[in-house]
Amino acid sequence: MFKIEEFDIKLDTDYIGRNFIYSDEVESTNAMLLGGKDSNQNGTVFLAEFQSKGRGRKEREWISSSGQNLTFSILLKGEFKEQKINLVNLCSAIAVAQSLENLYQFNVELKWPNDVLVHKKKIAGILLESVSKGNKISRVVVGIGINVNQPNFPGQFDILPTSVRKESHSLASREKLLSEVLNNFEQLLDISKKSGKKVLTLWRNRCKMIGEKVKIVDGDKIKIGIFDDIDENGFLVLRTGDKSEKIHYGDVSLR
Repeated sequence: MFKIEEFDIKLDTDYIGRNFIYSDEVESTNAMLLGGKDSNQNGTVFLAEFQSKGRGRKEREWISSSGQNLTFSILLKGEFKEQKINLVNLCSAIAVAQSLENLYQFNVELKWPNDVLVHKKKIAGILLESVSKGNKISRVVVGIGINVNQPNFPGQFDILPTSVRKESHSLASREKLLSEVLNNFEQLLDISKKSGKKVLTLWRNRCKMIGEKVKIVDGDKIKIGIFDDIDENGFLVLRTGDKSEKIHYGDVSLR
């Protein structure tokens, strides 16, 4: 059982997580906040012990054992420029990485666009969804899944999964980890509003694929080139010969 009092004591934010919703089971925390039925308060965090329809990018199923991990969503309200939304995605990935490093001294890497890796294994994933009114985005939901105390992961995966428990060989406090992630996330959001370049630099420093030859798969489309950089909005810049193009979506792997 998640101890809300223990989580609240360690939370040091102005608005992220100050409205906190906890549930034993829902279909999807992202869907609950996107619909706006449970809360319209900026910074609301919805944590569920189990999601019956949890998902990652491209509607892939996200499997998480009940009561062992962290599966939650964060609601951000306001007017967002569409091209800047990906900075929120980068902020959330960095926040998770910093938290795992601070609490457990893991060497954490980030894989574009939304994977968090420890020893090349996936320990967390992020799914960003939004609601638009006209040509402006009015509601952004950041869905985050972190493998915390799950001991094993049966099945086949493109990237092998791991957990805090598997890497540290001990049980971890989910309450402490969640508060740490939210504290870091709010700080990074504030930084991104003042200087998107700083967020980009923080993300680049944790990505080991920049400069490497990669394969990008988006549906039935495959592209191969050099992962040259990320642009000012956090999108991948792929270089093939003398040409460069921006990649907004796709699964990236080393060639």
